[in-house]
Amino acid sequence: MTDQTPRVLVGIVDDHESVLLGIRAACLEAGYEVVGYGGTVDALLESLGGRPANVIVMDLSLGDGSTVTDNVLRLRKTGAAVLVHSIADRTTSIREALAAGAAGVIPKTSATRIVMAAIASVARGDVLNNLEWASAIDADQEFAKAQLGRREQDVLHLYASGLPLKAVAAELGIAPSTAREYLDRVRAKYVEVGRPAPTKVDLLRRAVEDGILAIDDVSNVGR
Repeated sequence: MTDQTPRVLVGIVDDHESVLLGIRAACLEAGYEVVGYGGTVDALLESLGGRPANVIVMDLSLGDGSTVTDNVLRLRKTGAAVLVHSIADRTTSIREALAAGAAGVIPKTSATRIVMAAIASVARGDVLNNLEWASAIDADQEFAKAQLGRREQDVLHLYASGLPLKAVAAELGIAPSTAREYLDRVRAKYVEVGRPAPTKVDLLRRAVEDGILAIDDVSNVGR
C-alpha cells in the first residue's frame, strides 16, 4: 500500500469471537485499518465512536435478536458499504440483506485472500459479482423484481452501465427530460417492491440483481 492508495477502513460484526478475531487479523495483515468491531451492531457502533468505515463485514445471523434488514440499514447509515460474510445457503436472509442495500455476499468457506479481495472491491464502490449472490436470488421466489417496461429497462441498462443521462437520451433518441421521467419511474417501481435505489450505484445493484445488466457491461459508474 502506497501513500497514494487510500486506506481501507474496516468494521466487523460477528458474534463468533474466533471468526471476528480471524477477520481482524487478516485485515491488519492485508494493510487495512480495523476501526471498530463487535458481536452486535450496537457494539460495533460503540466501538467506532463516530469514526468512519469504508466497509463493514457483517455476519447475517447475530444472537441478539436483531433482523438482517435493520442491521444492514443501520450500518449503511454510517456511510459504509456492507459486505455480508455468512453461510451461503441462507437464501432468505441473503435476499433480505441485498434488498436492504448490502454490497455483496462472501461465504465463510472462502479463503482469506478472497475475503480480503472482496473487502477491497467493495471499498472501491464495486458491486460483487459472485455465485452466492446469483444463487440466493434465483433460489428465492420471494425476491420481487420491479416490473419495468421495455423502455424503462433500456434507460436503466444504459444509465447503470455508466452513461450520463444526456448520453442515455441521445443513445435512445429521446429528450433528456423523457429519459429523466423513465428513470424516475424505475426508482418508483423499485420503491414499490421494497428495494429502493436512490443512488446510481443502487440502480447498478438492482440492474445486476434483476438480470438487466451483466457486471461485465459496467464501465465508470459515478459514485
